[in-house]
Amino acid sequence: TYSASLVRRIHFRPSSSIDRGENITPATGDSTLEALGGSMFSVVGAGESHGPAITTIVCGCPPGLKLTRTQVQEYLDRRRPGSSKLGTPRREADKVVFLSGLYSDDHEALLSGPEIATTVDEVAAEASTFEQGLTTGEPIAAIVLSAAKRSSDYDQLAGPHGDVRPGHTDLVKYYQSRGFNDPRGGGRSSYRSTTTDVIGGSIARLFLAEHFGTAFLSSICQVGKLETSVSLADQVEQLAPPQAGNDDGNRIPPAAIAGLQQRLSAGELHTLDETFEKEAALLISETRKQGDSIGAVIEVVGVNVPSLVGEPLYHSLKLRLMGALGGLHAVQSCEMGSGRDVVTRKGSENNDPIRSGGYTSNHHGGLIGGIATGKPIVFRVGFKPTSTISLPQKSIRKDFGEIDFELKRGRHDPCLGVRAGVTLESRMAIEVMDAVLSHQAKRVDPDNFSLF
Repeated sequence: TYSASLVRRIHFRPSSSIDRGENITPATGDSTLEALGGSMFSVVGAGESHGPAITTIVCGCPPGLKLTRTQVQEYLDRRRPGSSKLGTPRREADKVVFLSGLYSDDHEALLSGPEIATTVDEVAAEASTFEQGLTTGEPIAAIVLSAAKRSSDYDQLAGPHGDVRPGHTDLVKYYQSRGFNDPRGGGRSSYRSTTTDVIGGSIARLFLAEHFGTAFLSSICQVGKLETSVSLADQVEQLAPPQAGNDDGNRIPPAAIAGLQQRLSAGELHTLDETFEKEAALLISETRKQGDSIGAVIEVVGVNVPSLVGEPLYHSLKLRLMGALGGLHAVQSCEMGSGRDVVTRKGSENNDPIRSGGYTSNHHGGLIGGIATGKPIVFRVGFKPTSTISLPQKSIRKDFGEIDFELKRGRHDPCLGVRAGVTLESRMAIEVMDAVLSHQAKRVDPDNFSLF
């Protein structure tokens, strides 16, 4: 579901059966590689909802970043199923294991990660994995095993006569793959695949925090028709110091960011408004009891993003972020800055005044012409209600026979906004990371090319 601008494709030669004159139908999945990010920093994932594991490869992280498994695990814990009573009842530990891309002279510390073991043809093998180390510049590989699988819950969806859930990808994925897709838990279309986004985004945000003090925050600002009166973007603006005339002087201090993060994570819902949180939690709970689902809007903000990163037009940071955030599962809307409200304004009302210390307002949402201005990058992302619900609906089978569909079994989030914030933050971090490295590539220093 990524936009075309976000996808770098590697095409493989079809099997040799083409040489024998046989009719070949091009594959729709494994023959192309889809990645978040770009040519400098990219994140690739593989794995289905009920498969053995989600695999992640992160390419382009510069060498020398100190990385621990615990740091990445903290972000995965926000995303994992079962982390909130308002989310899916499916429970997964989602413990990450690192297999490559790290090194330390302290081998004991490096190899103190979880043990992994396999038995193939009665031959057992065991290996220690990486717990902490410095990135080497080589691809970083990680896996997260899946455990809480109830594949029989999806028997009613299987095969050419299986039922189709309205609003889900059952029908299109079945015919796109010529019937060879995995329907269990939605297969690759499951939100479980965003495990990769969070792992890659965690590495990006750790790098950006170390070099620029950058942070990525999100807050649920609407559930159904219920809206918060507290804007994350406004809170961030209040933390900014007086305009000092340079990027360093305009950065929000780490202590202020940490305080804001603590407020966001204090309750059951990731939001700044305590009153809204209680009302939204009740609304989500009531919706679940009714066998239904409800939509949500999440505000996501990049703080202390370095200015000048990004490109105009076809490789603009605005285009990349619109695609990355708007292409996430179940997203139906994506607004930047003041969003659709700018339609009602005149230019004299919407243009952000500029003084010697920078922009004095942020209707532009931190990006002008696809290039970062140094102001917080602000997006609001709208999620549709979860497609899989237990209420009766009109639908069809995969053979197009009409049915009155009723879900027999399954475990699903009543509101996708409950766990989606950390994924949006991660996707924003990945795109900003690629933009930062691309910008740096324009500033060639001959001293970096000396061996002796």
